[in-house]
Amino acid sequence: MRLAIGMVELNSIARGIETCDYMVKAAQIELLRASSVCPGKFLILIGGETGDVRASMKEGIIRGGECVVDTLTLPNVHPSLIPAMTGTTQVPEYGAVGVLEFYSVASAITAADVAAKAANVTLMEVHIGYAIGGKGYVTLTGDVGAVKAAVEAASRSSELLVGTSVIPRPAKKLFTSLL
Repeated sequence: MRLAIGMVELNSIARGIETCDYMVKAAQIELLRASSVCPGKFLILIGGETGDVRASMKEGIIRGGECVVDTLTLPNVHPSLIPAMTGTTQVPEYGAVGVLEFYSVASAITAADVAAKAANVTLMEVHIGYAIGGKGYVTLTGDVGAVKAAVEAASRSSELLVGTSVIPRPAKKLFTSLL
């Protein structure tokens, strides 16, 4: 099974809710998130097999029309991406921490996938849009070399990057607060 994710961001909450309904009816997908995000936008995030995600995305783009401000379709995503986006990641051990911050939700999601594929790291969280002004950020952990490699790979292939940080030996309290 090839997992994919899709995202539609709209500038209308009402149209976003309606578009979401059409998307979930269009194909066998999992609705990962459908909610308002800052600043007054609506975000629909779906997952599933690539063909189903593409069909649902096509319907979402049509139904969202002029209210669509951003979209993303990522086929063959890293298996740890969806748990990091839904807050269900289990972090196996304490390690270095990498942080990537972006001006857009789509950029954060794409960077997280690139980082996870680039090195042996664990995606801790992909935080998107809510209460951070529509931005997105990624936190990941692993050994220092892997974290540096993942952050560098994601930085090279990303758009709308605000900044990055690698913390080789984070304080236990900080690490725990990120979980």
